Amino acid sequence: MKSLSIPLLFVSLAVAVPFVVQDPEQLPLNAEDVRAYTGFNIDLNAPRLIQLETGSPVWMTELEKIQAKARGAKFFDITETQDLGSSHLSESAYPTPNTTERVLTVLKILSTKGPQENLKKFSSFRTRYYRSDTGRQSQKWLLSRISELTNEYASSSLRELISLTEFPHSWGQNSIVVRINGSSTEDDGVVVIGAHQDSTNMWPFLPAPGADDDGSGTVTILEAYRALIAADFKPVRAVEFHWYSAEEGGLLGSQAVAKDYQARSVNVLAMSQFDMTAWVKRGTREEVGIITDFVDPNLTKFNMQLVDKYLDIPYVETKCGYACSDHASWAKAGYQSSFTIESAFENSNPNIHSANDRIDVSDEFSFSHMLEFSKLAVAFAIELAKWKEE
Repeated sequence: MKSLSIPLLFVSLAVAVPFVVQDPEQLPLNAEDVRAYTGFNIDLNAPRLIQLETGSPVWMTELEKIQAKARGAKFFDITETQDLGSSHLSESAYPTPNTTERVLTVLKILSTKGPQENLKKFSSFRTRYYRSDTGRQSQKWLLSRISELTNEYASSSLRELISLTEFPHSWGQNSIVVRINGSSTEDDGVVVIGAHQDSTNMWPFLPAPGADDDGSGTVTILEAYRALIAADFKPVRAVEFHWYSAEEGGLLGSQAVAKDYQARSVNVLAMSQFDMTAWVKRGTREEVGIITDFVDPNLTKFNMQLVDKYLDIPYVETKCGYACSDHASWAKAGYQSSFTIESAFENSNPNIHSANDRIDVSDEFSFSHMLEFSKLAVAFAIELAKWKEE
């Protein structure tokens, strides 16, 4: 394990990664400026162990980690998960999608109404930063909303199969796991659908509504969950919906969850990440961006087949780089994972990590586009977990 001095490390990052902040008011400040902000539990001098794409892990302060992210660096913060590494797990084979009638039945239940209402509330918190009071409040609201939808839409017999739990984290904003138990007594496979619930500004103390990043993914998979339970979906294999904390801090929440699953030898067959699902850049074709780097190629091919079969728009292959969202934590743990995004990466929302990541910032923010991703999540769950026949 390599440990560099802080000044040397930061110089190397500044040279290697171009600065991407466009608004001078978004520039990271310094530790002295923290005194002006309340409602945050963060020590900017705390040491953090950071894994970049190349080289050994390096130590830097929390402030330097924030500055590195502002300059476009992608990384794992492995301070609490240094032993998370690829296990020798068996690979799953994925079938050609063939549960058409069941999937189409659920797709008819999907609506933009719920996502609009949920995202309006979810993006109204000043920030959902994982070390903020409002980040904890937004997580509690999301937990409550999932519980409300479960009670409203799931039958009494289905509710007996559903568990809703908080996965605790030391920083206070917990990850959320909803599990629909499978009926099989022989197949312990688990299908995971995920999004991250936190948001950030380039300087985390500033407002971060996070409507697209990743409020859109959060409510996208929530709508898929609502439609599935409204259809009384009782899977053969277990299906889990995850809302991760602290993705913006270096995939902290998903690493912690993946580490726990790895330690317990949970048989996760497939993990699909939904991060940013709302933006259709003006003048471009509406499409689903399917990430092809740092993902499992077989599961990615399966996702492409789902898009072709069940969605009304095509896919485009694109790349997002190292440790770019929570699917990377599962890949690091040795599980097969995939990631879909709103468009080709270069056409994605330019307003993320700012106060302008809002629903009303442009008509390029599209709830009908988000609905296509809810379709994908529904199809992913049913095709891989199967539906128990009565």
